[in-house]
Amino acid sequence: MRKFLLGLVLFPLLSIAQEKKAEKNPDKFKQMYDLLATPNMYRTASGAPGPEYYQQQADYKIDIELDDKNTKLYGQETVTYTNNAKEGLDYLWMQLDQNQQSRKSLSPMVENNVTDPVMSPKGFSRKYLEEDFDGGFNIEYVKDASGKPMNYTINQTMMRIELATPLKHGEKISFSIKWWYNINNYRLDGGRSGYEQFEDGNRLYILAQFYPRMAVYNDVEGWQNQQFWGAGEFALPFGNFDVNITVPADHILEATGELLNRSEVFTPAQLARYAQAEKSFDKPVIVVTQAEAEAAEKGFSTQKKTWKFKATNVRDFGISTSRKFIYDAMAVKLATRNTMAISLYPKEGNPLWEEYSTRIVAHTLKSYSSHTFDYPYPKAISINAEDQGMEYPMICWNWGRPDADGKYSDRVKHGMMSVIVHEVGHNFFPMIVNSDERQWTWMDEGLNSFMEYMALIEWDPNFPADRGPAKNIVPYMSGDERGLEPIMSNSESIRQFGNNAYGKPAAALNILRETVMGRELFDYAFKTYANRWKFKHPTPEDFFRTMEDASAFDLDWFWRGWFYTTDYNDIGVKEVKKYFVSNEPSKEVKDFLKTRRRRNRIEGPMVYMIADGSESYKPDMNKPFEIKDCKTLQEYVEKTFTKEEQAKLKTPKYFYQVTFDKPGELVMPIIVELTFEDGTTEMHHFPAQIWRMNDKEANRTFATDKAIVKIKVDPKEETADINTTNNSWPKEEVKSKFD
Repeated sequence: MRKFLLGLVLFPLLSIAQEKKAEKNPDKFKQMYDLLATPNMYRTASGAPGPEYYQQQADYKIDIELDDKNTKLYGQETVTYTNNAKEGLDYLWMQLDQNQQSRKSLSPMVENNVTDPVMSPKGFSRKYLEEDFDGGFNIEYVKDASGKPMNYTINQTMMRIELATPLKHGEKISFSIKWWYNINNYRLDGGRSGYEQFEDGNRLYILAQFYPRMAVYNDVEGWQNQQFWGAGEFALPFGNFDVNITVPADHILEATGELLNRSEVFTPAQLARYAQAEKSFDKPVIVVTQAEAEAAEKGFSTQKKTWKFKATNVRDFGISTSRKFIYDAMAVKLATRNTMAISLYPKEGNPLWEEYSTRIVAHTLKSYSSHTFDYPYPKAISINAEDQGMEYPMICWNWGRPDADGKYSDRVKHGMMSVIVHEVGHNFFPMIVNSDERQWTWMDEGLNSFMEYMALIEWDPNFPADRGPAKNIVPYMSGDERGLEPIMSNSESIRQFGNNAYGKPAAALNILRETVMGRELFDYAFKTYANRWKFKHPTPEDFFRTMEDASAFDLDWFWRGWFYTTDYNDIGVKEVKKYFVSNEPSKEVKDFLKTRRRRNRIEGPMVYMIADGSESYKPDMNKPFEIKDCKTLQEYVEKTFTKEEQAKLKTPKYFYQVTFDKPGELVMPIIVELTFEDGTTEMHHFPAQIWRMNDKEANRTFATDKAIVKIKVDPKEETADINTTNNSWPKEEVKSKFD
């Protein structure tokens, strides 16, 4: 019986011990060795490519033909694949992303759906009555260089090609594939490419993922052969492309690469206008006019034309074609080279597109180049495709059209400009700095959204940008954490895709640049990352390490909090105490002094700091506060400093001890604005490391020569503080939205 009672006593003690252990100060500043991949000869600890870094190459010769009448695409390609890995390859993996549009696709099966209690007849018919669209690849053959059939296996959106013998280091293999597929109406059947149907029977095609594409093989994952479920985009190797595209003769077309036969597909007048555009750096030149496009709309030619393109060192290829296209272009002068900005749009896009599209393309190239490297390709094209926003090397599709009467709101204009900047900007991330979108969406979307924000603000300092400003991510970060994921999450596991992969990393990088590091250090490090990894395959570790390596800034606390957790920032003013100097110590000071003297053997006269009023002092402007005479301090000053030195000494009259608390889990800098009785202000910036010894509270004393009437944390809302009601002293009354 006695043993049993002893056991009952021990359990509560054990529980208390466990609770006490949980209260230990968490180390938010520990290094990220537990999270980052170990550096090696492929990827160094500095974040740069290592001496053994390699990447594969995939070159393509492609012939495709568009059947406009039946909305089908037919293609044949020869792929030459070079193995630069030290190990041999037993098989090759290719991406068949169009198979997501197949009736056999599993993509719809992994999504939840519910019964809508009210539906339109058209919506009900498409969902329950009509046969599903079948848009997957139909592979007719896969043959080796000698024409012999090769064994292959298709697993949803991936195809494995068997090799008769392993492909050794440095060896190349060539093989051919023939295929066709039904082109989807993307407004009805979804998809990142397809066609838009107009009432007059015309179509506007945006063609991408239209050919079997080599998957990436690298030192990080081996084959990147994750399925394409719809959210995670495309990881691809670099290579060279020769592409012939046969379309109706009355179509106007643009695509990745340099057009080799412009004189065969443009009229003499159009050729002359394009030559003029190559010399026009201040405004676009209309190459294919609206009148010409409207005339072509009525023709529906049965003749054909073949457009021939060559692209060097690109990771993908995109095409857009229609008889409805107006075409304008202008030259863009960069620091080391010139390039072309081009827009294609139907008459439904005017007057908005003629006024803004090509100009914003040119601005984007200049802005991004100034922060990274000069745009290396010969052109950047913006295609007006309604309900779209998607990017490929040198070409992208962008939504945004005026009403039928040509009128448009600022919201439509700003939305169109934002999406053009974003999609053109993707040429840098990930078309050149070639991260793995299938795994880490934020590495292209987040970095690009940050760059987009800078470009928009450089275009117009008052541009109403959605993503980038810290305060705009507060609603997301203050949401129910059960619905949030860290930025470092796989693309297919993110519930709030726009906020997580675009908005939060953009805000984080903006905070890093403006508040944590400063523009000079950040810009140098960011440009270093871009130049180290252009035309290569970086990982998150390469980005994190380079940003620290090039700046001498320890940012492990920042990456850990912002990218690996769903923590939020909340810093407030907990308490303010006011002190004055006195010769006569209070009882509180005497008790403190006894302890300090015993411990440190302090001898001689002291300067006493006496608290004025209650613990949370409130300023009384009718009772001016002055330093009390203190002979010992005056004697020390006179004895220690010359008259000239005394004239340079500060003369503080007021001493405010401020206790900041941190209900939020993120560690962030403390930005404080002091407002004085004469209306002037003073800013103080304390690095995040102020929390390293105590994750809950931080104390600072401000010695001033003027009385402080207001103390405010984060006055410009630059740290994504989710609760500003505790940011001010004296506490500000927050009016309701109703008031």
